Amino acid sequence: MKAGNWTFVTQFILIGFTDDLVLQNQLFVLFLLVYVFTCLGNIGIIILICVAPQLHTPMYFFLSNLSFVDLCYSSTITPCMLGNFLSRTKAISFYGCAAQLFFYVALASSDGLLLSVLAYDRYNAICNPLHYLLVMTTRFCIVFVAATYTFCFLTSLIHTGFTFRLSFCGPNRISHFYCDLPPLLKLSCSDTLINELVTFAVGGSVQVGSLIFVLVSYAYIMHTIIGIRSSKGRLRAFSTCASHLASIIILYVPVLFTYLRPKSRYSLDQDRLASLFYTVVIPMLNPLIYSLRNKEVKESLGKVMSRIYVMRSIK
Repeated sequence: MKAGNWTFVTQFILIGFTDDLVLQNQLFVLFLLVYVFTCLGNIGIIILICVAPQLHTPMYFFLSNLSFVDLCYSSTITPCMLGNFLSRTKAISFYGCAAQLFFYVALASSDGLLLSVLAYDRYNAICNPLHYLLVMTTRFCIVFVAATYTFCFLTSLIHTGFTFRLSFCGPNRISHFYCDLPPLLKLSCSDTLINELVTFAVGGSVQVGSLIFVLVSYAYIMHTIIGIRSSKGRLRAFSTCASHLASIIILYVPVLFTYLRPKSRYSLDQDRLASLFYTVVIPMLNPLIYSLRNKEVKESLGKVMSRIYVMRSIK
């Protein structure tokens, strides 16, 4: 790198939502509760899937990984945001910002790809039920998840490397509550055309490719469900997909809205609201969606609670 291209910024200031101290305290309490529920919900789903034998299936293996990613995903953003509500400086170091962006992009991509893997699992379960166990073997599931994590962390490394190769000459105030690609590109005093192309090419291929895969899978699934003669059978088949569809919709709509737009159309208020939804709210909602709308999860939870109650009674 040439001497003139070295960054002059050693830290960034995360502006957040408001300068009103009273409102900051109220938001701190609100998002602290959201984060606590997020941790309890996702950890609860992971533990339940581990201890309930009836949930030891490919679908719940992928779901436990989704909960793990949601937990890490939220923990990458929310604690820093909570700290900034109570801080006067609201500063994050240059390398801290790079680390947050790296893990955020990697985990967000993993979230989307795991939803695609779940769509593939539901496709095999509904469209090819006789071959389901032959295709969705334990080895296949582990390799699929490992490949997902590897691919997402590599693509995140590309995004982070291309972003922090830029020069940041000042100002260093990020009008956001975490280090994200669009506001960082807006602060750079370098030409960001390559970065925008990388975002569209790499990020777009991952998110749009995952979405297309999901849509194609569900086109086949819906065709198969419509062909089921029994209305009870159709309802049962669709109920296994309803939670997954809800998670897909609430994730992809704000993500595509935020990232697949040129820099010229970047809107601070709109993007901050969309980002808040998929970084803070969605990780809390996913455990609720999969537990409240899933009969097997509710039955397994009831059995585990009954078992705990019996064990305590014996003691």
